[in-house]
This record gives sequence, structure tokens and C-alpha cells, in this order.
Amino acid sequence: MGISRATTEKVRERADIEDVVNDYVPLKKKGQNLWACCPFHNEKSPSFSVSPAKQIYKCFGCGKAGDPIQFVMDIEGIGFGEAIKHLAQKYGIEIEEDKASTPEDIQAYNERESLYIALNFAKDFFVNNLKSEEGRAIGLSYFKERGFSQAIIEKFDLGYTLEGWDHLLKAAKAAGHSEEILLKAGLILQKEGDPSRLYDRFRGRVTFTIHNLGGKPIGFGARILTQDKKQPKYINSPETEVYHKSDVLYGMFQAKKSIREKDNCYLVEGYTDVVSLHLSGIENVVASSGTSLTENQIKLIKRFTDNVTVLFDGDAAGIKASLRGIDMLLEGGLNVKAVVFPDGDDPDSYSRKVGSEVFNAYLTSHAQDFIAFKIGLHAEEASNDPVKRADLIKQVVLSLSKIPDPIIRTVYIRQSANLLEIDEEIIQVELNKIILKVQKDQYFRDQRDQETQETPFEEFLPTQEEHVSYTTQLEAQEREMMRMLVNYGFEMVSEELSVCAYLLQETEDLKFETPVFNKILNLYKDALANDILPQPEYFLNSPDAEVKREIINMITRKHEISKLWEERHKIFTITEADDLAKSVYDNILRLKQKVIKKMLEEARIKIKEAQDSKGSNDSMDDLLKVYMELKGFQIEIDKQLGIVISS
Repeated sequence: MGISRATTEKVRERADIEDVVNDYVPLKKKGQNLWACCPFHNEKSPSFSVSPAKQIYKCFGCGKAGDPIQFVMDIEGIGFGEAIKHLAQKYGIEIEEDKASTPEDIQAYNERESLYIALNFAKDFFVNNLKSEEGRAIGLSYFKERGFSQAIIEKFDLGYTLEGWDHLLKAAKAAGHSEEILLKAGLILQKEGDPSRLYDRFRGRVTFTIHNLGGKPIGFGARILTQDKKQPKYINSPETEVYHKSDVLYGMFQAKKSIREKDNCYLVEGYTDVVSLHLSGIENVVASSGTSLTENQIKLIKRFTDNVTVLFDGDAAGIKASLRGIDMLLEGGLNVKAVVFPDGDDPDSYSRKVGSEVFNAYLTSHAQDFIAFKIGLHAEEASNDPVKRADLIKQVVLSLSKIPDPIIRTVYIRQSANLLEIDEEIIQVELNKIILKVQKDQYFRDQRDQETQETPFEEFLPTQEEHVSYTTQLEAQEREMMRMLVNYGFEMVSEELSVCAYLLQETEDLKFETPVFNKILNLYKDALANDILPQPEYFLNSPDAEVKREIINMITRKHEISKLWEERHKIFTITEADDLAKSVYDNILRLKQKVIKKMLEEARIKIKEAQDSKGSNDSMDDLLKVYMELKGFQIEIDKQLGIVISS
């Protein structure tokens, strides 16, 4: 169930952008705006601007932009609803439910909330068990032996589950939690063959609470402390409505702020590795909890940084089995480094063995980029074996093919050639084979349900450079037209005609190629139809983050002309607002010019198709006639814009 519109509006009214941002970064006034170093990327000179007057923020370095709600979503890595709740709590606003929700929505919402409440109860129950006689003797003793401080135990909500079949079940039912919700939360189990017999899932184990990005408990990992070989070392919560293993990384709630600040994420295997690194003062660390990395987990890391350092146990066989994870990280657009610990050690054991200072120094000095790491891993066995050496080259090239950025890929090609002592061209040739195969496979997948064409479709299209250039120019001109509409819509270009009336009239038959500008245009027209004068603030209240970001880009400037130029030095500059009629008129002409260029390109393609298929003379004449008419329109517009056309 959603949050009511009234609650959202109260949050919008109360939330102050300066107040919200100041909770995370210190702001300094410069001109009309406030400035800081961007909290979303590393920089030395402030490019992060906050406008109290417009209630928006924008980074001119990384492009992040939005209102107070969007800022909380970006900085905390949470969704819209969670951001509203966060701000409502900050400003003491009562959260009202959305009365327009269907009964099914209400039931689903209530069930999810009940799961969260039950899981939080279980977390508190496990944590408090550490204070019991059994908990102190077994659970707390285990944590203390590993060097976990009380502050760390509280930070990660570490706990203990008592021996016995139903301690949690009895306590939860006494507190009002239903058996149905406890089952759905994965906290209790039904006895096989007798569904009426219920018992605790976790018994006689220490627990590691798994949190979502907002800090709510959503599951648990539980470690056995005895040497019972019939029992698994770890038991984890099952998939539930609120816990999807493929979407979660252990420790991300505690690490996200540090990951963003350090612009790097350490990736380890287990719960204790994460906790031990925090003890060593390293907070930008998460764990895959013993499972294979997933695409969603990689996307989660990328929300906070582009850099990841994988920490491997000192076990060569285990490392080689984990290399697929590195390729997945590369494919996800991350910059990957690796650190290997001495044989027999993992991050947890090594940090306890050498202490925080030596451990931190080891991470810094032993971090290798993935190419040096992968080659070094196989170098010894491949040095005197041509077959294994050839296989190593193929494995390196396969990893290189996963890198989406061509510039980064080129740098690594050169490095690989040097380390492998082979010609750079050999790597490039093998890499091209892989990339070409991937492209061909994708092409045939896309064309599987379409008719086969004798002539490759690519021959009819503009070159990639022409297409990219044209697309960029058209998008830029569409943005300019929307910027004029949003900023000057209700200014007058004549005694009887407003900017918005003129622009909407002239573009009535045009359809924008860029979807977000179509969204803004439709919002603008809908507002006018409802007798609303859509100023920029109207669009900033839209729930569409893409719309808000574009509007902010349209109404903000990185640099402002100082008032002292006019007041003290009498230097006057001409702006587009000084001759608004000409600015708007030229803007429309340029937009039409770009649209006609697109139509000319489409006409050219149709003519080439007709030539190659040897169509009728009549159809060719019609196509040529259309082409010449469009060419005439282009020449006329170019003349009005003062563009000289060479014969």
C-alpha cells in the first residue's frame, strides 16, 4: 500500500533542500547558491550546487540533480516511498495511507509491513539472547574470541538463538505475531508430515542480521558453534516477500556511505569478513554471503561506486573457481582490482593475525588490477607449457571482451600484451573475433522473427558517425525548444502572442524523438488544459525522476554574471531575454531544420532501396519529388538562419 498524496505533499512543503543536504555535506554560500564538493563522486573543487530559491540541487561534474526527495533517494540508495518516510520522520510528519488503494494493495502492504515487524522482533530477540546466561556463555563468548567489540556487535545487530525447539515461536506469538507471518518470514518451519507441528528455523547458533538499504532487518545468517558434521555450518533465511538473495549484499546498509566517500567497494565472501574489516577501520566492504555474484548485486554496487576490489582467500583452487565473478563485474561496467591473502588465510583470519595497521597496509600494497591478477595466477604453470600459455591468452582476451568501455579496454589490451610478452595486434585480433561473434549472435536473435533480406540492412543506414552526430544535434535542439518553453512560456513575443502559444502552435505537428521531452511537452499541455500555468516548480513536483532531472538542467546555470559588472564597471551584456522574439523564432527554425534533415535522410534511404530493388519508374519519380521538395524547405530555412549553401 502506498503513502497518501497528502503525506507526500506535506513532505514536499516542509522539506528544505539546504537543511536536507546539510545533513550529509557542509554547504558554503557563493552568489545566490550554496556549493559543496559532490557527495556522489570524488572531486577537489566544488561543483555541487544547491539553490534554496528553487529548492533543487545539481552537480555540474557528474550530472546528479533533483529536489530534496530525490537527494535522499540518491544519497541513501532507496526508493521514493522510503525517501518520503525518511523525510516525514525528520520533520515529524505523520504518514497517512493511500485511501485510493485497492483491497488487494492494502492486503499486500499490510503483509509486507507485518513481515518487517516480525523480522525486527526476531532481530531484537536474538540480540537480547546474548544477555541471557546461555547467550553470554556461548554466543557472546564466540564473538569476543573473534575480537568483536560491543560497538561492532550492536552496529551489525549480531545475536544468538537459544537451544530448544520453539523459544522464538513462543515469544513471537506472545507478542501478537501470527504463525502465518512467522512462516512467511522464514523464522519458523513446519514439521515434515505434520504441518501442525511448528518449530524455530534457527536454534543454538549465532546470528548475523541481513538489512535492506534502509536498515530494516530482512533476513538472517546463522552459524553453528559445535562440530556436528550432520548440521550445515551456516543456515540462511529463505526467499521471502521482502528478502531476495540475488538483490542483497551483506553489510551494504553499513557500508554505502563509506563506499561513496572512498569511491571503492571491497567485496568479500562471508559475514565475519565484513565485520572484521570494520574492526580494522575499513567500512566500505560488503559480502556476497557465499553465493555466486548476481547481475542485480553488481548493479547495487554500481549505484555507489564504479570501483570494486575483490578480496580472495589464499587458496589457489578457490580463486580460480571464483574468476567468473570478476568477468561479471567487468561486464557490469566496474573497474576491478583483486587482493590475495597468504595461503590459508581469509580477510577475517588475516586481520586478526596481523592487526589493523598491517592489514590496511597489505590491502593497499597488494591490490592488483584484474589483468595483472589473472595473468599472475596462471603465470607459473603456463611459463613452460605452450598449450597452457595459449589457454591463458584466450582467458585474458575473454575477460577483456567483457569491458564495455572501448577506451578502458584499449588500455588493458596494451597492458596485457606487455605482461604476456606478445604482440598487441594478436590480442586485438582475438578480441575482435569474440566481439564480432557476440554482435552476430545478437543480430540473429533480433532478426529471428523477421524476414531474411538479400541486402544487409546496414548498407541502407547512415554511417555510425553520421547517425550519432544527427541524433545528438536533434536531441540538443529539442532540449533548447523545451528550455525556452519552460523558462519563458508566459513571456510575450508580441502584444498578443505569448512564447508558449507561439511554440506550441509551431510544433503542433512535430513529434519529439527524445521521449523525456515528449513527457514534458504533454505535461505542459495537460496543465494548460486544466487552467494551470506550468512554471518550473510544477514539473519539479512530478514523480518522474527523469522529468525532474531535465527540468533542473534547463533552469540551472553553472556560472552567473556578477552584478558588479553593471553596477560598478558599467559593463552590460546582451542575453536571450533581451530579444526574446528573435531567440524563440530562431529556436523554432533550428528545430525544423533538424527535423527536415531527418526526413531527407529517410527519403534518401527509400530511394536507395527502390534503386536496389529495381522498383517502378513511377515510384522512383515520386520519391525524388518528395526529396526535392524537402531540399527546397531546407534551403529556405537555411537562408532565414543566414546559412550560405554552396552549389
